[in-house]
Amino acid sequence: MLDKSAKIYVAGHCGLVGSAIWNNLQQRGYTRLTGKSHRELDLLDATAVRRFFDKEQPDAVVLAAAHVGGIMANLQYRADFIYQNLQIQQNVIGESFRHGVKKLLFLGSTCIYPREAPQPMKEDCLLTSSLEYTNEPYAIAKIAGLKMCESFNLQYGTNYIAVMPTNLYGPNDNFHLENSHVLPAMIRKIHLAKCLNENNWEAVRKDLDLRPAEGVKGNNSQQEILEKLVRFGITPDHVTLWGTGTPLREFLWSEDMADASVHVLLNVDFKDTYTTGSREVRNCHINVGTGKEVSIRDVAEKIKNEIGFQGELRWDTSKPDGTLRKLTDVSKLHALGWHHKIDIDEGIHRLYDWYLKGICINHQTE
Repeated sequence: MLDKSAKIYVAGHCGLVGSAIWNNLQQRGYTRLTGKSHRELDLLDATAVRRFFDKEQPDAVVLAAAHVGGIMANLQYRADFIYQNLQIQQNVIGESFRHGVKKLLFLGSTCIYPREAPQPMKEDCLLTSSLEYTNEPYAIAKIAGLKMCESFNLQYGTNYIAVMPTNLYGPNDNFHLENSHVLPAMIRKIHLAKCLNENNWEAVRKDLDLRPAEGVKGNNSQQEILEKLVRFGITPDHVTLWGTGTPLREFLWSEDMADASVHVLLNVDFKDTYTTGSREVRNCHINVGTGKEVSIRDVAEKIKNEIGFQGELRWDTSKPDGTLRKLTDVSKLHALGWHHKIDIDEGIHRLYDWYLKGICINHQTE
């Protein structure tokens, strides 16, 4: 258990999970937290990262920083996904070791598992067959990260734990129309379509002022805005989404993920993550999820109902679906004392409410 006086560095503290972990730690009484935005500290810069560790000397590290995105981004920016994530991990984990960090928590992703992995996916199905092509570079980087933690533990006796969250969503999510994950992308697209359907141009312009779409902002003409939104499948009468909608996905509320992460950071040691006496120690990472799955089509319908969009949902079957199932086996996590609290219907309601409040607050302060 980390003492309340421990200094904890949260890498990625402005992001979806990092911000939730930061808040969770504060709520538990950990006040010596340190974090730097990307502008303040470029984690790709090895020299800058070393200087940061030299100055801050953290007792524990949470590595929640990563270069992430949805299917389109993973396909288009394959080099960025493998290079940037490997570099971030190399720098942060390497400096943690050099500076004698007592505890490190590394956040990966369940995309590390094979495309045809048995469902639900246990930790020990890692590296048993081929990965999903669309996110292979990102998955390989995350596999390298968890193996780095595992290998440092085995060779040097460190206490680095790797957790593999399922699909995350929640406050501070990325709602970029092209590069965000599936659930926040659908919320924004269906929200904008509803605004168009109701001829609510004030709401459309507020949204684009906060998050411009490829340079198109709220002060662009109606024609320019309509043309841009159509490119992303958004019209007053329908929203076009990628794939068939049939893949099944497991979604975890980011604040639940944060709670699980902090639980592991405070209560789980490396020795707790594998069976003692094993000749080969591997697959010491921990799945974090709900153990429940829902189809992309059903999620889209839930979002449509929550938002109140009266139009049609269409599916572009020429676009890839990605992995057909990605359900985690969370029995290891349950055995370590943690269960999720927020299910998908409540999570969608909370996230859309957060999204709307964010648009209003931003508009008022501009």
